[in-house]
Amino acid sequence: MNKRILLNCDMGESFGVWSMGDDAHAMPLVDQANLACGFHAADPLTMQRTVALAAQHGVAIGAHPAYPDLVGFGRRHMACSAEEVRAMVLYQIGALEAFCRAAGTQLAYVKPHGALYNDLVRNDALLAAVLQACAAFRPGLPLMVLALADNRREQRLAAAVGVPLLFEAFADRAYLADGQLAPRRLAAAVHHDPERILQQALAIARAEPFPDLDGAPLQLRADSLCVHGDNAESLAVLRRLRAMLDAA
Repeated sequence: MNKRILLNCDMGESFGVWSMGDDAHAMPLVDQANLACGFHAADPLTMQRTVALAAQHGVAIGAHPAYPDLVGFGRRHMACSAEEVRAMVLYQIGALEAFCRAAGTQLAYVKPHGALYNDLVRNDALLAAVLQACAAFRPGLPLMVLALADNRREQRLAAAVGVPLLFEAFADRAYLADGQLAPRRLAAAVHHDPERILQQALAIARAEPFPDLDGAPLQLRADSLCVHGDNAESLAVLRRLRAMLDAA
């Protein structure tokens, strides 16, 4: 078992009277919390409360910036320029950092959300823009990106601006052969079988092969493993996985 792998979860995604996820139960189980910053979900009070919850449990806080798409939950691709993306990422991480400072803590990393996260895999200009935002905000602020079969592109662009990278894999998502996530429009894109989620999570934690969408073996090396807290099956797996990692 790879003891160094961390567990992360997307949180703070409620908005006004609409509740999303089970942050109270997921927070004590993870090492890193990716907190919405108001563009795809969350509002100031939700951000304040979720930062406080993370600080209470000693969980590292990551900004989870997105395209300005509340209606689509940040999962719709938007025709934003690199300059716009750099500005909107700075805006969002700055807002979250304000709540971190008020709570006596600080932002630990940045993980883009949804369509923006996926666009970084294919668009050099957008990835460079997000890396520049991280570098401008605070030297040494890490960016969390998708662990692929080959991440030399991400490493090259990050090295150019001196931004550390955290590579992330997913326990409850299906993968394509190159390590990209299977599009959510596909019926099998999200795993719901608790045993399958756990098996994939353990394989990633051990840096062992697991089946991609077509059943072929895929091996990823990740620093952090994401389990979505708004998936009831994943939350149950998160409890079991946390216990296994702690016992290893």
